[in-house]
Amino acid sequence: MLTTQSLALTQPATVHLRLVQPTDPATGADLARMAEEELPWLGERIEAPDAAEGPLIRHFQVDLGMAALSGSDRPVFRKAAYVDLGPVEPTRDGWQASIGWRAATLAPLFPVFAGSLIRTADSLVLEGEYAPPGGELGIAVDRALLNIAARRTAVWLLHRIADALAEPARED
Repeated sequence: MLTTQSLALTQPATVHLRLVQPTDPATGADLARMAEEELPWLGERIEAPDAAEGPLIRHFQVDLGMAALSGSDRPVFRKAAYVDLGPVEPTRDGWQASIGWRAATLAPLFPVFAGSLIRTADSLVLEGEYAPPGGELGIAVDRALLNIAARRTAVWLLHRIADALAEPARED
């Protein structure tokens, strides 16, 4: 008689990601810009899909892009996603906020990311963990191929944030 046993992972199958984008020196305007309720350059602000997360998390509907080449900002593939940003907290030489994203459709087929967006005196850092779909098998496939797509998507988003911070402040 054939029996099956469900696979139980002792810890989630995740991959560490750290990207550093050199920038012009940090200013107080960076913190103020990231703390705005609406971030039209990022995407459309939406209501919290899960009220348990609390009112401090801002949720955005975004078309995440994946750059064609490692040095390119031009996306060749777009995917509807939800990006969540936590409160922007000042630090000694900049600020930081929690950040995460997940696919808006076909979510089980795409990685989920959770981490921090950190502004230092001269860089923008994205650091955290992403979970490829498929658990341990997904980790193996990610190592062989998919990490390129995950990394290029993160690079695209980091460049988009850096570009928004580099824009001159608006005068209302």
